[in-house]
Amino acid sequence: MLKYVNTGVVFQEIPDEVTLAINISNCPCHCPGCHSYYLWEDVGLPLDTDALDDFVKKFGNDITCVAFMGGDADPKGINMLAQYVHEEYPMLKVAWYSGRLRVPSMVCKADFDYIKIGPFLRHLGPLKEPTTNQRLYRQAPDGTFEDITARFWKK
Repeated sequence: MLKYVNTGVVFQEIPDEVTLAINISNCPCHCPGCHSYYLWEDVGLPLDTDALDDFVKKFGNDITCVAFMGGDADPKGINMLAQYVHEEYPMLKVAWYSGRLRVPSMVCKADFDYIKIGPFLRHLGPLKEPTTNQRLYRQAPDGTFEDITARFWKK
């Protein structure tokens, strides 16, 4: 079962979106230097369709995107929640931040508008550093995914 620890309305995680970031616990990645190590444990409240309905009821008119921050322990569950958001709230975009190197084969990428992949490697830096190994992809109208990571880099 997916669980979340907290949420926040953020402006930096997904370019051009006002995003409800949902921080998901039980992260199996355990990246050295992780700034969210409190998400390593299996703690928090159930993240299910009822919780999503409550979030949209609370934040609906103030957000344009829902971002699942983690969930690598249950990628099928994340995929099901992404499908639910798109079906029930078609005005919202869906993002997933994964610490894995690749999107698992059981996940349908088409169910996401944005996908960030890559573990945090301190010596390479986060998304805002041009040296990062992490990548943020946006689904294009033709269904392909384009790398938009450079949008985080100051010019």
